[in-house]
Amino acid sequence: MIEILNPSEVARAKDTGALVADILQTVKSRTAVGTNLLDIDQWTKAMILEAGAESCYVDYEPSFGRGPFGHYICTSVNDAVLHGLPYDYTLADGDLLSLDLAVSLGGVAADSAISFVVGESKPPESVALINATERALKAGIAAAGPGARTGDISHAIGSVLREAGYSINTEFGGHGIGSTMHQDPHVSNTGRPGRGYKLRPGLLLALEPWVMADTAELVTDADGWTLRSATGCRTAHSEHTIAITENGAEILTLPKHTRP
Repeated sequence: MIEILNPSEVARAKDTGALVADILQTVKSRTAVGTNLLDIDQWTKAMILEAGAESCYVDYEPSFGRGPFGHYICTSVNDAVLHGLPYDYTLADGDLLSLDLAVSLGGVAADSAISFVVGESKPPESVALINATERALKAGIAAAGPGARTGDISHAIGSVLREAGYSINTEFGGHGIGSTMHQDPHVSNTGRPGRGYKLRPGLLLALEPWVMADTAELVTDADGWTLRSATGCRTAHSEHTIAITENGAEILTLPKHTRP
């Protein structure tokens, strides 16, 4: 299903996006060496409930996962890149942590992800991975607008990632979002310009470039959810929800201090 939101729904999506962004930034600010992933999950749960919102994850049971996710945020560490199931792990200095969060507020969902290095150690490989996904996300957003096509976004994202020297996995990518978290159209992290669905005002998209340092192959963890690099290399993931407007694309999941 491809859903086109009306102006009042887009306005509600802005509130949802702001909540997602603020929760992610709050969690990031509280995360340090010694933080447990299960604590992060509980912090997230408390903030979602306090806001009167609903988790898009806790009861989520897609074909690619094993049963309901059962947690409120994805916590992917080092070689884990997507769908990281929180577990009893204490973060160490230099760990690369990716947080992915989707919630619904007022009947509209928003989805965002950030990656950062925990503690004082900043391994160059980790910094490069994070920077590449952030640049690719920025390029994908710049390519979005009324009349553009999903292939234009995919091409922009893929060009940045390849220029940075990374292979691209096409099993998982961006997606439409609205009254539910995952909708059509699929937005791959590589593609051909001028191809795919033509973007219209009122369409919401979650764009999410992610990379692994030396492979494009994923393996599924024993937990049935967490996706890791097949070689054990480090990974990174960045994501924003955007709204297609008459004038281009508006980022809905910006933290308060960076909003226009």
